[in-house]
Amino acid sequence: MTRIAVLGRIPASGLEVLRQAGDVWAWDHDEHIPDDVRDEQLATADASVTLLTNKVDGAFLDAAPNLRVVANVAVGFNNVDVAACERRGVVVTNTPGVLADATADLAMALILMLTRRLGEGERLIRSGEPWAWGMFMMLGTGIQGRQLGIIGMGGIGEALAARAKAFGMEVVYHNRRPVAPEVAAHLDAERLELDVLLATSDVVSVNCPYNADTHHLIDAVALARMKSSAFLVNTARGPIVNEAALADALRSGLIAGAALDVFENEPQVHPGLLDLDNAVLVPHLGSATVETRGAMAELAARNVVEVLAGRPPLTPVAPPVNA
Repeated sequence: MTRIAVLGRIPASGLEVLRQAGDVWAWDHDEHIPDDVRDEQLATADASVTLLTNKVDGAFLDAAPNLRVVANVAVGFNNVDVAACERRGVVVTNTPGVLADATADLAMALILMLTRRLGEGERLIRSGEPWAWGMFMMLGTGIQGRQLGIIGMGGIGEALAARAKAFGMEVVYHNRRPVAPEVAAHLDAERLELDVLLATSDVVSVNCPYNADTHHLIDAVALARMKSSAFLVNTARGPIVNEAALADALRSGLIAGAALDVFENEPQVHPGLLDLDNAVLVPHLGSATVETRGAMAELAARNVVEVLAGRPPLTPVAPPVNA
């Protein structure tokens, strides 16, 4: 019988879909699956469902001689060696689209937390320190009429742009290619070169995929191009931002603040960020709604069902061009 190994805990609705395609074994714990348990299950698996915490590399594939598909429950897939999978005839899929709204909601929330200093205010109340309302107490910055620069205008970037527009922000973006004319017109969004976007934006939001070209895209040089009054938000992937450089920039006042939902060496956070009032830090919550996580698991499961039935996957990941 066809066997499916689910290597991380996923919503029950995804497991129900998978059971249409074969015998399902699932790791039902929040902690990371031990390698020996993983390899034991991969030895007879035809399909594997993985999370971002599962590294799909040569050792993984060596343990899975019958594997036909890896369904990654995420839009990103930097945890998967796509080229190695392609060489072995293993299809790789991801879950784009279904998490755009949830992640854009969080990015917008982080913008508001930064500009209105909500994290600082919440910490003040919880500290028990005395305080009194005053005209100049903990003043933030309004975002109406301010420029939001979006790096990576995919589905999440477009969803964020729509939210920012509703808040009265002006939107610019940097992308490898322009968005569709009707999208640009609807969002009134102008495409800029990255250096110009960094130099002119009041808030910079990182929404691009992580790959060799975007590793440390936001480094000391990029941060130096930003306004001293500007804010940085990253809800994409941690290594796109050089955290050591960011900590230095925040501590020196080179930029006004930053909010991170993802981290360079997740779950570790650069220690230089932890004691900064102008840093908002949350634990990778971009897609963390009941509805979104369920939809992600179900899409990953439907991809498995399609591949095991001999049909094309719904959302395949293409191998690198130079693979």
